Amino acid sequence: MTATPPFRADHVGSLLRPASVMEARKKFYIDDPGIEADELRAIEDAAITDAIKMQEDLGLKVTTDGEFRRYFWHYDFMGMLTGFELETRVEGIQFAGTQLPPLYPAIKGKLDFPDDHPMLDHFCYVAANTQVTPKISIPGPSCCHFRTAPEDIVPEEYKDDDVLFGDIAATYKKAVHAFYDAGCRYLQMDDIYFAYLCDPKQRNTQREIGRDPDDMLRRYAWMMNEAIKDRPDDMVIGMHMCRGNFQSTYAAEGGYDPAAEAIFSTEVDVFFMEYDSDRAGGLEPLRLLPKGKQRVLPGFITTKTPDLEPMDDLKRKIEEASKYADIDQLGVAPQCGFSSTEHGNKITVDDQRRKLELVVRVADEIWGEA
Repeated sequence: MTATPPFRADHVGSLLRPASVMEARKKFYIDDPGIEADELRAIEDAAITDAIKMQEDLGLKVTTDGEFRRYFWHYDFMGMLTGFELETRVEGIQFAGTQLPPLYPAIKGKLDFPDDHPMLDHFCYVAANTQVTPKISIPGPSCCHFRTAPEDIVPEEYKDDDVLFGDIAATYKKAVHAFYDAGCRYLQMDDIYFAYLCDPKQRNTQREIGRDPDDMLRRYAWMMNEAIKDRPDDMVIGMHMCRGNFQSTYAAEGGYDPAAEAIFSTEVDVFFMEYDSDRAGGLEPLRLLPKGKQRVLPGFITTKTPDLEPMDDLKRKIEEASKYADIDQLGVAPQCGFSSTEHGNKITVDDQRRKLELVVRVADEIWGEA
């Protein structure tokens, strides 16, 4: 029988895009003449099938599609929601030493999760082609608010935060149940802006546009709980947090202390928490993890650089984490995805494989299981 989550060894979801996928997407979206949608789909299918096998061969009990059908980890999903539109502008969001492509979300109408959202089908392809647990990662509710500037929220009723947050939560509640009906029993939401709101600079930026960072944290936790509170008992929800991940760079820094109470007030089952550098602060916030079945997967293994972390160092860090959270409520995962956008981090496919192998080895050595 297929093991059920949560697992000791896991990963955030995105994988480096194969050259075949990159070339096909360029031909479809940019080149003229290009290729037909069916041809793009067939190339993506073949690459995803290979990625699933790679994950299974490494001993992982969970597989994803590597987000091979996406340009961004979040904007694709958001742009497929009713009421959202994606707009191309002059400059992208600033990261450390680089900028994102200049794509921006705007809320133009009432928000809703459509019955034919394409990522339902994305999940179904993985489920039909894996021997272990299929997982899909989608952006969390906070993304719809944090990444949409106030001036890009057009409907008059959404000037009232209670109405806006309520509709975002309702949209995600519908999404949770739609994925369940499609067979999904392990849904991950990347709610990285909990971590962003631990950065003094990011908090100040929000104040400058008229938002209260602490109120945002409370509301983000409320939205997550509203979205998942009625999920069926056999559905596991994961939540990933990081400080930005674009071509091995970052956008924020700061320990989890300002957000830890809000994070652990959610009814999420698995917390993927970035911990691969000093930018993430100390492990002390893990003391707020409630006793019970919830699990934290500290991301001590980075996806930003190729160097392989020494096993002894990882064991020492997990031992340190166990001073704040029960060892039985811990696991291990990389700090983020390997390719949060199709551009990918500055590592190779072999580096990626070695990182995922290390995740499984650490879990086996510490807990005797992946």
